[in-house]
Amino acid sequence: MTHKIAILGASGYTGAELVRIIATHPTMEIVALSADRKAGMEMSDVYPHLRAYALPKLTTIDEIDFSQVDLAFAALPHGLSQALVRDLPRSVKVVDLGADFRLRDPAAYEKWYGQPHVAVELQKEAVYGLTEFYRDEIREARLVAGTGCNAATVQYALRPLIGQGLIDLDRIICDLKNGISGAGRSLKENMLFAERWTNVEGYAQGGKHRHLGEFDQEFSALAGRKVEIVFTPHLVPASRGILADCYVEGDPKAIHAALARQYASEPFVTVLPYGQAPGMGHVTASNQCHIGVIADRKENRALVVSTLDNLTKGSSGQAVQNANLMLGEEETAGLMLAPVFP
Repeated sequence: MTHKIAILGASGYTGAELVRIIATHPTMEIVALSADRKAGMEMSDVYPHLRAYALPKLTTIDEIDFSQVDLAFAALPHGLSQALVRDLPRSVKVVDLGADFRLRDPAAYEKWYGQPHVAVELQKEAVYGLTEFYRDEIREARLVAGTGCNAATVQYALRPLIGQGLIDLDRIICDLKNGISGAGRSLKENMLFAERWTNVEGYAQGGKHRHLGEFDQEFSALAGRKVEIVFTPHLVPASRGILADCYVEGDPKAIHAALARQYASEPFVTVLPYGQAPGMGHVTASNQCHIGVIADRKENRALVVSTLDNLTKGSSGQAVQNANLMLGEEETAGLMLAPVFP
C-alpha cells in the first residue's frame, strides 16, 4: 500500500531532510510540498541535491488538497502548527516536527515559548514522539509531537538511568555541542561563516533553553518527583550533529549495563563497549544514536556520551520512524541509512 504524504515547510532543513528520506521510501509517496516565500518554485531550485527526484512543485498550504493526503509532516517554526493542525481533516495523520505539541501542560508551553497555546485540546491528544519509549502510543496516535533534537540526545542517555534509580537525580549536568543547522535556515548575523567558523559558543545558558521544558516534563514523570538538570548547549563549527556529555553520580558499570539492556533490541540505538565514547561524525546523516559510558577517576561518577544527527534521528528521521508506526509499516522502513563518513 502506498501512503500519500504532504510535507509542510519543505524549504527548511528538516523539510529537505524529510524529502531526502522519503524519496526512496518503499511505501510513501510525496504528493504535496509547501513553502511560504518559495511557493511556486521547484524543490530542485531550492535544494539542488534533490534534482534527481520527481517531486511536486512547492505551493502554499492553502493550495493543498488534504482529502488526498494520508499523513502530513509539519516542519514549521514554533507557533505555526497549532491552528493549522487544528483545522486539518481528522482523516489526516500528523507528525509535527516543531515545538507546538511537545509539552502537555499549556502553562509550561506558555512559559517556555512566550505565548498561549491556541489548540489546547490537541495538546492533550498529542503523543510525545521519542519512539523507543512511546512506541505503543505512537502506533495508535493521530498526532505525534516530535521531540527537540537536543532533548532527544540527552534523553537517550538518561531515561533508563532515571527510570531505574541508578543516578543521583539532583546532580545531573549535561554539556551539549550542536551543529549550526539546528538553528534553522533563516538568515542570522551570528550564523555567518566568519562568526561561526573556528568558534565555539554557548547559548541559552543558565537554564534558559526551551528544551528544558521537555526534560522537566519527561524526567519528572519518570522519577515520580521534580527533576531539574543542569544543561548548557554550545554551537560548534559543524553543519549537523549533536554530542552530549552527561555527568552523573552512580556506578559506571551498572549504568552501562542498564543502557545495554535497554537498547539491546533497538535498531537505531547502539551502546558502545564499556569505556568507549562515540564521536559526532560517527552517525552523520543516519537515524542512529550512539551512546558510550566512561568511568570518572572519582569513585561512583560516570560520563555518559550520546550523539545523533540533529536533522535525522533528532528530527526528520525520528518523524519518519513515527510515521511508519502510525501507518502500520515496518518501523525501520526507509531508515536503514548508513552514516556518511568522513
